[in-house]
Amino acid sequence: MSTPTLLWEPSETFVSDSNLSHYMQWMKENKNISFGEYESLWSWSTENIKEFWESIWEYFEIQFDGGYTTVTSGKKMPFIKWFEGTRLNYAEHIFRNATPHRPAIVFKSEESPLLEISWDTLKKKVASLQHYFIEQGIQPGDCIVGYLPCTPDATIAFLAANSLGAIWSSCSPDFGTQSVIERFEQIKPKILIAVDHYQYNGKVFDKAEVIEALIKGIPSLQKIIVIGDSGKKNNHVDWNDITAKSNHVLKFERVPFNHPIWVLYSSGTTGLPKAITHSHGGILLEQLKYGTFHNDIKPGERCFWYTTTGWMMWNYIQGSLLAGSTLVLYDGSPAYPSMEAMWSFIEEAKINHFGTSAGFILANMKEGVDAKKFDLSPLRSLSSTGSTLPPEGFEWIYKNVKSDLWLASMSGGTDVCSAFVGGNPIWPVFAGEIQCRALGCKLEAFSEEGKPLLGEVGEMVITKPLPSMPIYFWNDENHTRYLESYFEMYPGIWRHGDWTEITPRSGVIIYGRSDATLNRGGIRIGTSEIYRAVDKITEVKDSMIICIEKEGGNFWMPLFVVMQPGTELTEAIIKNINQTIRNDYSPRHLPDTILEVKDLPYTISGKKTETPVKKVLMGLDPRKVVNKGALKNPESMEYFIELANKK
Repeated sequence: MSTPTLLWEPSETFVSDSNLSHYMQWMKENKNISFGEYESLWSWSTENIKEFWESIWEYFEIQFDGGYTTVTSGKKMPFIKWFEGTRLNYAEHIFRNATPHRPAIVFKSEESPLLEISWDTLKKKVASLQHYFIEQGIQPGDCIVGYLPCTPDATIAFLAANSLGAIWSSCSPDFGTQSVIERFEQIKPKILIAVDHYQYNGKVFDKAEVIEALIKGIPSLQKIIVIGDSGKKNNHVDWNDITAKSNHVLKFERVPFNHPIWVLYSSGTTGLPKAITHSHGGILLEQLKYGTFHNDIKPGERCFWYTTTGWMMWNYIQGSLLAGSTLVLYDGSPAYPSMEAMWSFIEEAKINHFGTSAGFILANMKEGVDAKKFDLSPLRSLSSTGSTLPPEGFEWIYKNVKSDLWLASMSGGTDVCSAFVGGNPIWPVFAGEIQCRALGCKLEAFSEEGKPLLGEVGEMVITKPLPSMPIYFWNDENHTRYLESYFEMYPGIWRHGDWTEITPRSGVIIYGRSDATLNRGGIRIGTSEIYRAVDKITEVKDSMIICIEKEGGNFWMPLFVVMQPGTELTEAIIKNINQTIRNDYSPRHLPDTILEVKDLPYTISGKKTETPVKKVLMGLDPRKVVNKGALKNPESMEYFIELANKK
């Protein structure tokens, strides 16, 4: 195997100034443990999980009541509890960073110009909303939900709920009505905070009727707070009437470490979404660790991740406030009025850390965007997640964005609301490789027999517990769905559902979901390999590859392509696709047929989803395997349903 292209190396100053280096020095001075380089630190952190997470607790000076006698209790995953006997509050750790010297939040949307929100303003608004919650009798463990775009109001609402020990959950207003009901109704929320309209791609979408439908569909709701003019018209509580008050004192309710912080949801493309519940303390420690060490966020820097409130990256980026940074938010389309919108925003907001999806990077690459024409001098890191970023995407960043930029590809998910693998400020960046396995995360590539692999593709597994693993799924009696989701293949070991490879450089490559992975003649093929090859075909806008296992050991592997506007799938293009796949990979990678479709299914959080297509083409009942309300473009499934009926 040849060594991939080296794209970036940290300077000596970059290394010595990194938070990771500071932590290693702290360990030497306070624990008398020295690490010559990252790999030895990672090994120690995963073999000594109690000592490692206790060092995180001490290094970040966690504020708490009570005490603990052991870091972990319980015999094996998933029934591990952390720091039992302690009580703490996530929001309290955010507000300890309050300062008059920099804004807490910087915000812009398609509707509004750049706005800076001071820590003082943020604190007053959170305190006012908290006071209202107290008046309504909200107690620790009660659920408060938001149907909100990515605005400061969503952050205010979350912090107010969290400060009281209430459990937060949110969906973005582009979710279908039934999809929202299926999520929120599970957790029986007492208060809904909703927006009556939002703007995307230059268009305004009225949500007043949806709010009324949510009220009917979620009978547990006791109060409805509306942001917008329709609130008073329908006798709901007006957001501004609550948050305009400034005479309340913000207080923090410390709750047990393992108390729920929020509920996130699986994509829900194949049934009722799993209501994934995380712990207050687990998320606090994980976000402090990852944001500080693997994203290298420093106090005063500006951190921006393009996201919606329906994607776990919204929850993740709130944690940048824990590191003392300024949280940067954007509401609207990343491609409005053009694909240059985000680069212009990065320049205007003077952003230091920018996070986005691999899809956004590849879209810029196909559009031929030249981000170098913008002043991106403050920008020092770019993070990518959501799907696999191919080597061409890595190289495009260094050619068309910034040559001295630290590119931190990462992968994790809703399941842990963080990343298993990601950035490393003291290691180089190689094209197509995620830099490292995160501290405290014992990630391996396993064979089917459960043996660790090096330099080979295997099942991504986590063999040691993490504090940010879900404490449970809501309404999951006897943890049945929890165990089926992660621990069915390897008892006591977390199987994440991705194909992965640990490289000789201790980097990581993700090849796509293992439940959508292609298998022909015993050869495992990651979907990302096919997409990487097809992305080179300029006439193709998007693609999806599916492998259907048939009786007798036969396979049917169709490739579905969406063509660029004004382009049709011709024999010449088909030949070019096949030749490119053959040249880049092998004849085993060639699809059995290439079919043109108008659209491909994506989840509301923007992930291409092969699984429902695969199940429909296997002959399963679409009504049971496709939750159209969880798809951004449910009409895209009609083609595949018709195709299955013809077979």
